[in-house]
This record gives sequence, C-alpha cells and structure tokens, in this order.
Amino acid sequence: MARGLITRRWTATGVLAAALAFGAGLAPGVAHAAPAPVTASVLQEDSSSAAPKAGAKPTAVQIAGKVPGGKIVVQQADRRDLFQRLLSEVNWLASATPTTTKPKADKLGPKYTIVVLVKDKAAQQYDLYPMAAGGPRAYRPAKQPTGKKAAGWFYGRLTMSESLRIAGVPLKEKPDVVSGGIGGGIGEEVDSEELDPLAVGSDVLSQMRQLFLLNGAVLLVVLIGLGGVAYLIRRRV
Repeated sequence: MARGLITRRWTATGVLAAALAFGAGLAPGVAHAAPAPVTASVLQEDSSSAAPKAGAKPTAVQIAGKVPGGKIVVQQADRRDLFQRLLSEVNWLASATPTTTKPKADKLGPKYTIVVLVKDKAAQQYDLYPMAAGGPRAYRPAKQPTGKKAAGWFYGRLTMSESLRIAGVPLKEKPDVVSGGIGGGIGEEVDSEELDPLAVGSDVLSQMRQLFLLNGAVLLVVLIGLGGVAYLIRRRV
C-alpha cells in the first residue's frame, strides 16, 4: 500500500513538473503575441474608416449647345433657385423607365446637353429637346460619367423650355406653361396643341404589344408545363 501511495505521489509530481515546464516554454511566445494596448487615436481612426461616406450632392448644372459662349454653368452657390429648377428637369431621369420612342430627327428641334456636376466633376448627362414636335423630349445616353445605364427616351416636363430660357438659352418665352407636366412632373392640365396624338397613340400601341407578347410567353410556358405533367402522369398510369 505504501509503495502505491509513493507511486501516485511521484506521478502527480511529474505531471505538475511537466505542466510548469510547458507553461514556461510557451511564456515567451505568449508574451510576444500579446496584443498592444488600444489607444483612443486607434479607436477613432477605425471608427472613422468604418463609417459610411455620405453621397455627394450636385453642386452645378452645365448646359451645352447653341448658347452664348457655347456653355452655361449654373452654380448652386451663386443661383440656388435656378440651379434647383434646372436640376428638377433632369434628376428624375436617372432611375426612370423610358416612356416613348425616338422621334424623327426633323421633329426634334435643337438639342441641349445637360451635365450635372459634383464639385466640377460630371455625374449625370442628358440631352434635352425643348422644341420637339408633340412636346419636350429628353434622352438618357447609355454611357454616363459614373457608369452605364439603359438608354431611353422620355417625355420632358412642359417647363423645360422656360427653365432653359431663364438660364440663358435663346428660346421663345412661354409664361403660360404649367408647373410640372409629363415626364418627371405632375401637371394639372396639358395643352392639346403640345401633344402629337399620332406619336402618343403609337407609343401606347407599342407598350400594349409588348404586354401582349409577355403574357403570351407566360401562357406558353404554363401550357408546356401542364403538358409535361400530363405526359408523366399518363406514363405512370
């Protein structure tokens, strides 16, 4: 019995010694890998880098075309009201779905290219046709300064020509136009002379044709699926 007790003591002593030696061997490595204390400056730097950056806002609108000097730039800081008016003519075009097809070239009238600037860097670009037959038109090019978008034609706002004229574009005054109109605005009334019934009717028919084709394709897929299910059931029976 005494011998067994001595053996257990020696075993416990050996385990304790091995544990101490293992801990002493790892101590330098652990001390070396210990993280450095985090200072307030490091925390501030990390928090500032992780914080999302606010989206840059437009600061100017540039008009190019047959205008005095070839180019007009309206800065938000200098002419805030006019800047907001010009921006409202085109800012809705960035995410809008095209509403019309390209008119004939001889029906478009003069073109004015609008570029929305953010700190003197181009962010958006659109072509405006305030004198187009049937009402103002706007075009969104596929190649944008900040990337590519789907190209498309739109009915412009009825205030387009007045906004451009006030900015300095040589256009005939239209003081009777309503605020808003087709396109990005909501007009209370539309002068029948401003719209081309044939152009509007053609656009409506084109959209209806696309809708019918889409519905027909969906119906065809459903019928094929039902036919496949019926065939499988018939084979199993």
